[in-house]
Amino acid sequence: MRKSRLGLTAKQLNEILCNGLPRAAELQLKVEQANQGTCKLRLPYSEQSLRPGGTISGPTMMGLADAAMWISVMSQLGDVQLAVTTQFNINFLRKPPPTDLLAHGQVLKLGRRLAILEVSIYSEQDETLILAHATGTYSIP
Repeated sequence: MRKSRLGLTAKQLNEILCNGLPRAAELQLKVEQANQGTCKLRLPYSEQSLRPGGTISGPTMMGLADAAMWISVMSQLGDVQLAVTTQFNINFLRKPPPTDLLAHGQVLKLGRRLAILEVSIYSEQDETLILAHATGTYSIP
């Protein structure tokens, strides 16, 4: 496992994620990689995440993107669980196939009070085809 600059491993970030966001534990969301302002999260496919029409719901993908932003901030700053979303935007680009989703998050700019972030969501089947793209701002305590 790679460590962030402040020494948080993916395992430690998983513990923070599951303890801080009980819904993440319920969905089996997992931090696969984290390193100095970047992360990769996996959301296992579940029929509970589907909406009518058989596609993964928008709120499910929004939650995945927001969690990736939170983990990206902590992978750079350490355990700052009180960092919160102040702005969030998502564009749904393609219908997700019935497979695990991967979120690649990164800090674009880190200031004293705000972090600007982006997340791209892919399917496990094709990490070159973006399904959704999100940007956001986090307030840092």
